[in-house]
Amino acid sequence: MRYSLNRVLLNAALIAGSYAGVRAAIALSRRYDFQNRLVVITGGSRGLGLVLARRLADDGAALVLCARDDQELAVAAEELRERTSFVATYTCDLSDADDIAQLFAQIRRQIGSVDVLINNAGVINVGPVETMKVDDYQEAMAVHFWAPLLCMEHVLPDMRRRGEGRIVNISSIGGQIGVPHLIPYCASKFALSGLSQAMRAELTKDGVYVTTVCPGLMRTGSPRNALFKSQHRAEYAWFSITGSMPFVSMSAERAAAQIIRACRYGRAKITLSLPAKLAVIANTLAPELTSEINSLAASLMPGRGGIGRTAVTGSDSESSWSPSVLTTLNERAAERNNEVLR
Repeated sequence: MRYSLNRVLLNAALIAGSYAGVRAAIALSRRYDFQNRLVVITGGSRGLGLVLARRLADDGAALVLCARDDQELAVAAEELRERTSFVATYTCDLSDADDIAQLFAQIRRQIGSVDVLINNAGVINVGPVETMKVDDYQEAMAVHFWAPLLCMEHVLPDMRRRGEGRIVNISSIGGQIGVPHLIPYCASKFALSGLSQAMRAELTKDGVYVTTVCPGLMRTGSPRNALFKSQHRAEYAWFSITGSMPFVSMSAERAAAQIIRACRYGRAKITLSLPAKLAVIANTLAPELTSEINSLAASLMPGRGGIGRTAVTGSDSESSWSPSVLTTLNERAAERNNEVLR
């Protein structure tokens, strides 16, 4: 019996070692150099998008940032031009298909074909389900699903013709597990995850590697620019406090390093942060229990009332709880990552 068990363990170890070796060899064969590559980052003016841009600038990439706010873009570009030789910015409303078409036509005409596309732009609307309007779902789908799809459609012809390209779609843990008080966000991120993984399956044969990224909570400073409804001060407090906890959330810089590495080696999918990985495993192995935990969490969250279905930004939802010592890490991140215009 002991002999048989030892043989089983030995065979398992050999299989695991062989798999790891093959995977490492494949990754090395797909290694991608960002030097002088044209990289487009949507939502690149602040938050995670800006942190990714810094990393890529240090790798010598030529950067194109697009966002809705030209002032934020100007601040980001000024900083990035100290790191790399080429930075261009375009004001674009990614919820508008015509704006997206115009954006990529200008990039192709004025700069050239895109080597790397990072679909990072996002919107966050926080509140109980009864406060959400159809417009909230439509906006979330427009930015998180339709915009990445349209952006991919615009860059794929050149990538497939070259037989080479990289696409990174920033989904979320909310694109794998339904999270209370973030229903439009989760629904649209689930759609993006499915789109991204299916695109990966079809495009790998053309030398185009699509990476799906599912971050957990990150300290980007973004809560102050998210939208909050109902008891908006309480909603903002729990959202910003949870997002500042060092063992629950991860730094944007560490997240960006892992995302760039995944893109460099053509990884299929990465889930960021240990809590997020554990949550995915729990949801896979025990979906009923995960659902019960989510339901309990929802019962403890702020209830209806307050400003109802009106939405205001986090910066207009401050209280004695947030900002406070409990949100220090996110406040510092907001200052670093252009979430607070001076």
